[in-house]
Amino acid sequence: MINKTEAKARIAKLRGLINNYRYHYHVLDESIMSEAAADSLKHELTLLETAYPDLITPDSPTQRVAGQPLDKFTKVAHQERMVSLVDVFSADEVKDWLSRIKKLVPNQRITEFFTDIKMDGLACALHYQDGLFTQAVTRGDGLVGEDVTMNVRTIANLPLWIDQPGHTEIRGEIIIYKADFEKLQATQRAKGEKEFANPRNLAAGSIRQLDPKIAASRKLRFIAYDLITPDLPTHQAAYTKLRALKFQTSSVEQTFSSLDDVLKRITEMETQRQALPFDTDGLVIKVNSRKIYRELGIIGKTPRAAVAFKFPAEEATTQVRDIVISIGRTGVATPVAILDPVEVDGSTVQHASLHNADEIARLDLRIGDTVIIYKAGDIIPQIKTVLTELRPANTPKFNFLNALRDQYPELQFERQDGEVAYRVKGENSKFILKRAIEYYASKSALDIEGLGEKNVAALVDAGLVKSIADLYRLTVSDVAKLEGFAELSAQNLITAIQNSKRPPLHKFITALGIRHVGVQTASTLATEFGSMANLMAADEERLLEIPDVGLVVARSILAYFVDPDNQAVLEELKSLGVQPVVTDSSHAPLKGQSYIITGTLTSMDRETAEDKLRTLGANVTSSVTKHTTAVIVGANPGQAKITKAKQLKTPQITEADFLKLITD
Repeated sequence: MINKTEAKARIAKLRGLINNYRYHYHVLDESIMSEAAADSLKHELTLLETAYPDLITPDSPTQRVAGQPLDKFTKVAHQERMVSLVDVFSADEVKDWLSRIKKLVPNQRITEFFTDIKMDGLACALHYQDGLFTQAVTRGDGLVGEDVTMNVRTIANLPLWIDQPGHTEIRGEIIIYKADFEKLQATQRAKGEKEFANPRNLAAGSIRQLDPKIAASRKLRFIAYDLITPDLPTHQAAYTKLRALKFQTSSVEQTFSSLDDVLKRITEMETQRQALPFDTDGLVIKVNSRKIYRELGIIGKTPRAAVAFKFPAEEATTQVRDIVISIGRTGVATPVAILDPVEVDGSTVQHASLHNADEIARLDLRIGDTVIIYKAGDIIPQIKTVLTELRPANTPKFNFLNALRDQYPELQFERQDGEVAYRVKGENSKFILKRAIEYYASKSALDIEGLGEKNVAALVDAGLVKSIADLYRLTVSDVAKLEGFAELSAQNLITAIQNSKRPPLHKFITALGIRHVGVQTASTLATEFGSMANLMAADEERLLEIPDVGLVVARSILAYFVDPDNQAVLEELKSLGVQPVVTDSSHAPLKGQSYIITGTLTSMDRETAEDKLRTLGANVTSSVTKHTTAVIVGANPGQAKITKAKQLKTPQITEADFLKLITD
């Protein structure tokens, strides 16, 4: 959590941006960002104000319902405030809400919950006198709205008379069905005119037209959600009465006797909402008893006894913590934004593709920026907009070339005429692919016999292998056609490749060739995460908790797994049956011990010896430390290591001792 000084500055910027959005959205009927993105900003503001309540001011966006009414319509004071609802985004937040309100009414039993879909339209209050429709007033700021009676009167599903004596107030949402909206869009396209932004803006804009004929030309609907009267015992009863008065309701409202059932309903509606005829972004949850509802009262401008659960948005706001650059199998340098984790469309997003240097320049993206991100299909999330209003002061521009030099000091890059991407200079894609496959098949990795430099070059040059995954598509007949191969040698190679489909997890991580991730780090990662899925889902903070993983290594791992090329290859490997094996090392005989080998062993080479130690659960390091269990000494050992071992009084063992250690 940021400190109070930082929070105060951030709150001021958030309020300014949200107020500007609300003015455009609610007053001018213009959208400068999606509602989902605005909700995300408001949620951040709410959390900051909750953490620092003394920073809450009366003019904060969290303390009012909506924007000002338009001057072109007569202003009307609401007889009873039109409230807004607090947004919640998770099951835990729903449970916290219930816990809070139960404490406020200890003598009341909250036994029923009423739910209804949250429609995305224009909130409006209708007034009837002795059954006759007399006035329609928009929400406005909750206290004062706009008289839009003439336009609302044109809505076809609105009853102009109801069987109800005295004064009656009905509240609801003015919307347009998705199908009707698409028909209007088609008409606009046919005329060559500008299309409408979205159904909500069209509904609001139609009601705010001075000419009622415009509203009449669009198939608007009024969907009722409340009847203002003290006589009804529950919200469910209010809906029953509304329908008796011939008002249309959502028809998807339900009453539940437990919060667990409410949470199940949320899950149901998340999947069913696309089939609804109108747009929705959430589910309203209320205490069904109107007596308890009134007793709980209002805090600020929101009722305590109701919340709006917002469905996972396709857009959200978050901050850019870093920009890392990944070098794919073709040598292309791909930048990726590392983000503060945020929920988008039902999943946690921690990074977004930036494509190339031009995209960063186009967005004017800088480290520390607050951004709107979105998901399109199943691809890596993208950055839609940079909210420069929230940019910290003196934030420097991102220098792509400097970042390349910092992250890859030993490589040179070039950008050829007509290309948008920077590539590794002097190394074409075939060269990089060959080196990657050689490393993948090397003894320290998957140890695939027959895939040395010469054979790898033959396979790549013949076009048989264009990625590591293609190794598992090779057939004996493919290989036998190549110069230097006979039927038997081809069969041996294919057998060796197929036998590598179930490698130990640490070997597979090593084989990927992630920059800065050597054999020991791969072994540590395998032990810590236990699966590729867990490793791929890890964020920077989690990676930095791992021994031997510093900031450079953590960002290198992140860059590897967010690279689209690498993701595609990993998916291909999985589909071809490559499944790393996770071994339970919790009871390994050498777990928690650390060894270093110096000198030459006669019984096996060093890589094999180190691998045997790791298989038994030990760490193998390259230098002697106070944590080293013992130094294994072979012929012609490194004197610096021997000296260090003596200084630290670290035990030294012979090759015979080592063999006994790994065979006992």
